[in-house]
Amino acid sequence: MSKKPQASSVSPEYVILGFLRQQPAHGYDLHERITQQLDTIWTISPSQIYSILNRLEARNLISGVTQEQERAPARRSYYLTPLGQRHLDAWLREPTQPSSHAIRVEFLTRLYFMFTTDRDQALHLIDSQIVDTQAASERFQALFTATPQSQIFKRMGLELRIQQLTSIVAWLRHCRTQLQELAAGTSDQPFNESP
Repeated sequence: MSKKPQASSVSPEYVILGFLRQQPAHGYDLHERITQQLDTIWTISPSQIYSILNRLEARNLISGVTQEQERAPARRSYYLTPLGQRHLDAWLREPTQPSSHAIRVEFLTRLYFMFTTDRDQALHLIDSQIVDTQAASERFQALFTATPQSQIFKRMGLELRIQQLTSIVAWLRHCRTQLQELAAGTSDQPFNESP
């Protein structure tokens, strides 16, 4: 039986792997790119980035090369290994749990990196998330219907989940429209994926 990832299991390592797939970089560059592109989703300190880079390199997901500089300390640039590419690709295709937190952090991160590499797959990712989120909403609706009126707080909790999921589905549809327009070149919003 396959186990779906929990919302709290998302790691900033995937953000770093995603940016390294775009181009090799050193820790400071990665911090700047995260801050410029994904700061409403992720807050990662430079020290966290270096710690994650060390862990990823120890797992052979990335490889680093030390570059000497004339008037500054040497710095280490990192690039994605083939194993790291496979690890990132597998994560990009995993489903995201239909919860507000998971959608905001995990799904948006997946969508960002999918859109930068394969816009059609990004639209498919949204479609799949809509289906999964609607199914979860229907499960909560069935629970709500089966819950006795006397269990008012349980019913309120279920109503909240149903309304959140309904809102998420509407937002996902809006995102799909925006990305379709952007991919077709009909959007007023430019997409800047470069650092």
